[in-house]
Formats: sequence, structure tokens, C-alpha cells
Amino acid sequence: MLRDASIDVIDLVEAGIPESDAEGALENEPTFEANALVKARHFQRVTGMPTVADDSGLEVNALGGEPGVRSKRWSGRIDLLGQALDDENNRVLLRRLEGCEDRAAKYVCAAAYSDGTRHVVERGETAGWITMQPSGTGGFGYDPYFLSAELGCTFGDVAMDEKARVSHRARAFAKLLRYIAE
Repeated sequence: MLRDASIDVIDLVEAGIPESDAEGALENEPTFEANALVKARHFQRVTGMPTVADDSGLEVNALGGEPGVRSKRWSGRIDLLGQALDDENNRVLLRRLEGCEDRAAKYVCAAAYSDGTRHVVERGETAGWITMQPSGTGGFGYDPYFLSAELGCTFGDVAMDEKARVSHRARAFAKLLRYIAE
């Protein structure tokens, strides 16, 4: 999205910043907004360049907003990565929703910008429901179980460009881009 807006960007690899376990320790805040801003400020200090970062996750009404900011680590399985971790998180989600009629949920993304003096965070959301069975092979995380209210199918059922049209991340970054453009 940034490149489409004619903003030159590089990722951390291109900036010469190797991935480290310390990055995971940055996400200890209670909100998506605070986590995104912590990451943007941290990497702005490390690189000396204006930086964008985000934090996102799933909030389920019947679970009081869980998994929330802990969406990726919700199952507590630090021994798992990738698809195995996604599968375990989804297993926990379905178990916790057993017997619940209210399966309303939303994906949330907070996108943050920091240039060392200015800091801004924008939020995007997309509504839906959690299905009983997975559908589709696209996306990642909870996507095969997230039935989009706008698309009428799960995020796992659609191509990435179709998902991006209504996604929480696209909405947060669209707002952030308006700020950056100003």
C-alpha cells in the first residue's frame, strides 16, 4: 500500500536489521495501538528512519474480546511455529466457543507511524463470525474460521487481493497513509 502511494519503503531485512527474539518482547502492551506504537518507535530508533509498524488480532464477543492482543500466542504453545501454531490457536478458539450461540467477532489492526518526533496510530476493523468448520486454504491464522460479514465467505476462501479490499489491516493503513501524505 505504501509503494502504491509512491512512498519509498524498505523492510527490516533491507535495512540490515536481523530478526531477533527481542522483537516478540516488544508486544507486551494491553492494546493493539500501544503494541504498534512501541514497535514503530523502537525500529525508528534502531534505523533512524521514519517507521511504520502494526499489531493485529481477533476479538470474539463471547470471549470478552479474547484472544485480542495475544492472538498469535493465545494457545500458550511457545514450542510451535507457523501452521502448527495456527492450528493450535484455532483448536483453543473452537473449544472456548463450544456451546456459545454468539459467535460474532472482528479482526482489528492498529497501524503506527513514528519519525522520532511525530507519532500516530490508526485503527481498522472488519466484522464477521467464527464458523464451526474451517473453509478455504488461503490466508493464515484464524482466516479459515472467520466468516466476513462483507464478503459472505471466510478469509480463507478468498484471494489475498479480495481480502485486502475489506481487511482490518488495509483499513488501518489507508487511514495512516492519509496522515503520512499530509
